Amino acid sequence: MAYALQQLINGVALGMIYGLIAVGYTMVYGIIGMINFAHGDIFMVGAFVSLISFVLLSAGGWAAGPGAVLLVLLVSMAITALYGWSVERIAYRPLRGSFRLAPLISAIGMSIVLQNFVQVSQGARAKPIEPIIQGSVELWHGNGFSVSLSTMQIVIVVVTLAVLAIFTWLVTSTKLGRAMRACEQDRKMAGLLGIDTDRTISITFVIGAALAAVAGTLYLLRYGLADFFMGFIVGVKAFTAAVLGGVGSLPGALLGGLLIGLIETLWSAYAGQDMFLLRELNPAYKDVAAFAILIATLIFLPSGLLGRAEVEKV
Repeated sequence: MAYALQQLINGVALGMIYGLIAVGYTMVYGIIGMINFAHGDIFMVGAFVSLISFVLLSAGGWAAGPGAVLLVLLVSMAITALYGWSVERIAYRPLRGSFRLAPLISAIGMSIVLQNFVQVSQGARAKPIEPIIQGSVELWHGNGFSVSLSTMQIVIVVVTLAVLAIFTWLVTSTKLGRAMRACEQDRKMAGLLGIDTDRTISITFVIGAALAAVAGTLYLLRYGLADFFMGFIVGVKAFTAAVLGGVGSLPGALLGGLLIGLIETLWSAYAGQDMFLLRELNPAYKDVAAFAILIATLIFLPSGLLGRAEVEKV
């Protein structure tokens, strides 16, 4: 029981990070009806910007304390937001009136460009970082196993909920949010009514990139590692979370992220143990489990858990 509770805590923390990235997928799909397959690499860029910022602060002796973490988070959000804006201007805006496959191919191209740019500029080896936020709280001790909640896991949950609360307020209670919802419902009509749709779409990409930067910083602080290829795997899992929750549903993105994080963590914890139906499985196949869920969702529940089927007017 204690072991299962510990894995549940680990899965929730990981799922929060996936949920943040999945919100970015959902936002872009809701506005333009396309999946931004470069979004996972935007997450990777955010992690590297945070890594470089921590290294620079360490050189000046300022890498410790919540103030340094907050500064790194803000710098990562600002710089990564510029990358998100650039992706929209380069890969999407020139092809907005083209056939639907063209922006998809362009986004995949941008993903490859970002991967190779970081590989060339930062090197192909994984970059580790010393633990910045340490400490834990023991919740329960039983049968020789201690259940603990680390300070970093608390930070992940608090920061994720705070960021999503601010974003929800932005979407539901501001002029920009009304413009975003209008573009989601009918972009052509929104333009006819005076909404600057190009500006709204650009800001959507910027906000999504900022959320990915938050996720990248939290991932770096939690796991202490960054490499140029991390955006692909994590991005596909976040996309799976968005599909599972329902593409276009913000609560669904967070729910899907939590489910994928829990499934991946529990698979790693229990697969391969001497348990019924699991004794032949390998913990290294946790990625296969996530992708199998994506396939099953697309086949049996294409609108996701909280999504709704699209109604096309003819």
